[in-house]
Amino acid sequence: MKLHWQIFIAIGLAVVAGIATGETAGIGSFKFYDAYVFLGTLFLNALKMLIVPLIFSSIICGIGNMGSLGGLGRLGGKTIMYYLSTSVVAILIGLLLVNLVEPGIIDGEPVRDRVGLTEDISDIVSKVEGKGAGDLTGIFLRMVPTNIVEAAANGQMLGLIFFGLLFGYFLTQIAKERKVVLLTFWNAVLDVMMKMTDWVMKFAPIGVFGLVAKVVAATGLAAFLPLAYFFFTVLFALAIHMFGVMPMALKYLGKVKPLRHYKAMTPALLTSFSTSSSSATLPITLECVEKNAGVSNRTSSFVLPLGATINMDGTALYECVAAMFIAQAYGLSLGFTEQFLIVITALVTSIGVAGIPAASLVAISIILTTIGLPLEGIGLILAVDRVLDMCRTSVNVFSDSCGAVIIARSEGEDQILRSN
Repeated sequence: MKLHWQIFIAIGLAVVAGIATGETAGIGSFKFYDAYVFLGTLFLNALKMLIVPLIFSSIICGIGNMGSLGGLGRLGGKTIMYYLSTSVVAILIGLLLVNLVEPGIIDGEPVRDRVGLTEDISDIVSKVEGKGAGDLTGIFLRMVPTNIVEAAANGQMLGLIFFGLLFGYFLTQIAKERKVVLLTFWNAVLDVMMKMTDWVMKFAPIGVFGLVAKVVAATGLAAFLPLAYFFFTVLFALAIHMFGVMPMALKYLGKVKPLRHYKAMTPALLTSFSTSSSSATLPITLECVEKNAGVSNRTSSFVLPLGATINMDGTALYECVAAMFIAQAYGLSLGFTEQFLIVITALVTSIGVAGIPAASLVAISIILTTIGLPLEGIGLILAVDRVLDMCRTSVNVFSDSCGAVIIARSEGEDQILRSN
């Protein structure tokens, strides 16, 4: 059975179990509620365990492999500029909508109690205020830590990510025989971490069951209203980016007809939606872009693998909305500095997110830690994460394909999307 069906079933069972047992039912001294808490916490701990090695190896391999392809020239510059630009636009769309809709506030009140969040609000406020630092310079100072091991241990992931970007870039500048050794090592680490992530995600139905059952047992079905607001906020923001921003980019930058490109990419979009993995979809994306859209192999073989590694428009948008939703749920009003930090962190972490299902949960934990929000907030969004994962992966893949078309057109390829 597909993982998303397992998770849907787990959510249904969790609702039934939570309503049936409440917080007090049990056998002797054993309380079912304590079992829900244990299962949910164990799953979240497993996700947190993956953060440092997964993000670090992803970034190094993404930058290092790009360099090995000769990607630091004109084509590489255009590709990186496109990917950074579309990711920033996606994040800003998400930030605007989540501030307008405010899914974490229902009837003028934060949904903290409604969804069963337990962290002491005074502790959270002090942590978030401590992150502000009074000005934006503190954000950039934290990107250059004095000790990367200490930074990783203390949850200062921006510094670790920045070091990873530098390490990956200068890896491409050393002698070939040494570069091959290091790149082989980090690619192997990334392969292992992706397999570990896949293994942890096999237990996602159990973890989701515990997290959802805990909330329902404590608050009843009231928790699902803010989740619905959050779900449709993300969905609408993704739709604006995919059906608004991307067609405009194709039309005005690529000088092609957007509808033809949608038609050309249909197989890849369906595959990405069903697998929730841009990496697994990459072979089909390459085939659609080359055979259906008419992009040369020279362009597609560089732009698309790089995009599957560092271009995650949908994921970056989702991370931003999720962090803001959790902050709203706690009743926190984030100022410009904190929201700017969310934007920067979402952009940087989206570069390092592996193209596999639910990897963005790891990135969201980095954003929450950077801002000073408790990781229990991740449990709030797990019930709807799988469906949104399918949607945002499709946005990621479509943005990659649009980049291939736009960059190919800028390189003088004039037969793109002519026969579709």
